[in-house]
Amino acid sequence: MPDDVSPAPDRYGAAAHRPAPQHPSPPIPLTPAPDPRNTAIPSPSPFFPGPAAPAAERLRVVVADDNPVVRAGLGVLLSGRADIQVVAEAADGREAYERTLEHRPDVVLLDVRMPGVDGISALPHLVGIAPVLMLTYSRESEIVHEALRLGAGGYLVHGEFTANQLVQAVRDTKDGRANFTVTAADALLAHMRHGTPPQRGPLPEGLGSALATAPVPPPPHTAEPSESLSQLQPVVGQSSVSGGSVSTPNRQQYGLSSREVEVMDLIASGMSNQQIAATCFISEKTVKNHINRIFTKLHSATRSEAIAHWLGTAPRNPGRQP
Repeated sequence: MPDDVSPAPDRYGAAAHRPAPQHPSPPIPLTPAPDPRNTAIPSPSPFFPGPAAPAAERLRVVVADDNPVVRAGLGVLLSGRADIQVVAEAADGREAYERTLEHRPDVVLLDVRMPGVDGISALPHLVGIAPVLMLTYSRESEIVHEALRLGAGGYLVHGEFTANQLVQAVRDTKDGRANFTVTAADALLAHMRHGTPPQRGPLPEGLGSALATAPVPPPPHTAEPSESLSQLQPVVGQSSVSGGSVSTPNRQQYGLSSREVEVMDLIASGMSNQQIAATCFISEKTVKNHINRIFTKLHSATRSEAIAHWLGTAPRNPGRQP
């Protein structure tokens, strides 16, 4: 039969059945099957990742506020971040001190007005253990100044910051960078513009008087040798050693520039270099340069001596120029 002629249909009209073509045998696998007698553990493939690296240690925070709703909200907000963990809460200053002493956190968030031991009373005992960030509704200028004088690393007023700004402020406080909301910054700038140290009268509602001494002596602050009295240096009173009043000092005799006058006023209020830098919007290195020049012009070797000259309380020395 010719190749181009179809087979004749059978009597039922169907084409003649052709046998199905034979399929070739399956290909031989390139990788031989594992030998069940071989019990050696195969070496890991270099293309698969090894064990995961350990996660970075989380920043540990103690929250001190007498309002349980505020504490709960801060706990949810902060612990929801991958790098932050709230390790303890406290309802007053004494409990804040106990929790801080127990957990040794990286940062303490501290309210001002709390029953029993308030935040200002607890502050000087907390800063010897961990950095403290004030987080409060209290916006009075004298409270802001007192908190910073006692060593707070920043001051935030509720309603003046976003959630992300709070989280960043907590991280900054741990790293030694100060944060202030508008009210606190205005209080500092107002003092700087007036050029006089704030009056240290009684704080509202007796704040700061609950604890005369620390329950347990905290570890001492570490300070640079030339600034050993920097952070907790109280404002020098306007009286001489003999108790007599002193007239307003003639500060023009020192020849300080306007910026140096601002820095010296902040030094006299008890601020640290970090707080001065944040207030004047300059770097800490620039602050140190200003202080070195101020000390030279005031013929002073320490902050306390410079403050005494600046406020006119230094003892007279006939053999030495002011």
